[in-house]
Amino acid sequence: MRKAVLLLQVFCFQLSVATTCNLTLEETILRARTHSVEAAVALNELRVAYWEYRTYQANLLPEINFNATLPSYNKTYSAYQQEDGSYTFVRNNNLCMMGNVSIDQNIWLTGGKISLSTSLDYMQQLNGDKTKRFMSVPIALTLTQPIFGVNNVKWSRKIDPLRYQEAKASFISETENVAIVAINYFFNLLLARENVNISKQNINNAERLYEVAKAKREMGKISENDLLQLKLNLLNAQADLTNNESAMKSAMFKLCSFIDLNGVDEVIPIVPDSVPNVELQYQEILDKALSNNPFALNISRRRLEADYEVAKAKGNMREISLYAQVGFTGTGNTFSRVYDPLKDNQVVEVGVKIPILDWGKRKGKVKVAQSNKDVVENKLRKEEMDFNQNLFILTEQFNNQRQQLKIAQEADEIAQRRYHTNVETFMLGKLSTLDLNDAQSSKDQARQKCINELYYYWNYYYQLRSITLWDFERNCSIDADFDKIIDI
Repeated sequence: MRKAVLLLQVFCFQLSVATTCNLTLEETILRARTHSVEAAVALNELRVAYWEYRTYQANLLPEINFNATLPSYNKTYSAYQQEDGSYTFVRNNNLCMMGNVSIDQNIWLTGGKISLSTSLDYMQQLNGDKTKRFMSVPIALTLTQPIFGVNNVKWSRKIDPLRYQEAKASFISETENVAIVAINYFFNLLLARENVNISKQNINNAERLYEVAKAKREMGKISENDLLQLKLNLLNAQADLTNNESAMKSAMFKLCSFIDLNGVDEVIPIVPDSVPNVELQYQEILDKALSNNPFALNISRRRLEADYEVAKAKGNMREISLYAQVGFTGTGNTFSRVYDPLKDNQVVEVGVKIPILDWGKRKGKVKVAQSNKDVVENKLRKEEMDFNQNLFILTEQFNNQRQQLKIAQEADEIAQRRYHTNVETFMLGKLSTLDLNDAQSSKDQARQKCINELYYYWNYYYQLRSITLWDFERNCSIDADFDKIIDI
């Protein structure tokens, strides 16, 4: 990490003093991880997941609440039943104030809630004898407990930590995906620049050959057709240079925009001089992916959520809840007398709601939840099969790519030597223009193929890093200091 930070500081210093920048693949990936919009999006998603997890943790801890009405003024008429059973309207004119402080704790084992509270109420009549009354509940212990309902806290303890672990793994995976996009932009620019260099080289060679051909034509050693063909080669090379320079500017703009690189007139990508020397086995890759990849955590979380929906549907088939409160209470005309003497205060309630006839509505909801669970299971099995299959193919592609790269590099060297040999042979008048054009085309294609094979190697390599969250060069897992990243 220190090496990466130092590298970025040196890189930023280079940018501050020059408008032409030599950019390596490592520097491109590092800047993409710290400056790209995609990296910022991944970071914000991680922060959202973190605060959701903090909310879940807070729900498991005691909560102190203060509720108050300060004040409540009431000046109205209301119905009042007299001793003979008749009703009349009486006028209310009073002022009330009340306050309650409670400590509430969710019980994750049973899904209930226990509260320890204290409260004080005050009421003053504003007409008649204008009396004042106080009522206090110095201490009360309250239990609220669903009997057959789903235990939401218990399920939350299973799902929410898993969701946060998935979010952390997804963040690391997304940073690796950012590297993959950066590699794509880097090699697009590298290939575009190579094409420009090829075009410039072809123009120089075409100009030199055309001048030689004109002299040979004057001596009658080559035909007019060959001379015109070389002139046409020169014009084509000049047209290719114009197109390739435009493509290079476009590729450079896209790369600079992605890694937020401003104030640079020209970016010169440096061809990587080496590649990671690793040979990977599918089973090893699969084990690391199943241990580290967010996909495995996503599978587990979705299974739990499907089970949770079934449990909620079954719990809603009948509702039985228990409410119990024990404590003390006191009343008085003055504040000093409200706590003396105190009287017992007990409340016990058992509520029952059982459907007698609902035409199968609740049973239907259970069946729907169970069917949805089966759908989820089938989807997850299919996703697991596709994941394993794609990982196998990617591993084979990576292992094969090293050999492909080696062949492409050797072919590039041979094509370069062949072209230079053919140029010299043509100068001696022992090679036709068709053979020379073929050598030039082979040279250009071999160079482009070499760059493409190098791109595929790095692309496959970082895809495997993204899936396994494993650094194969250092042989260690890819981790991060999430407290520092989230800036807690």
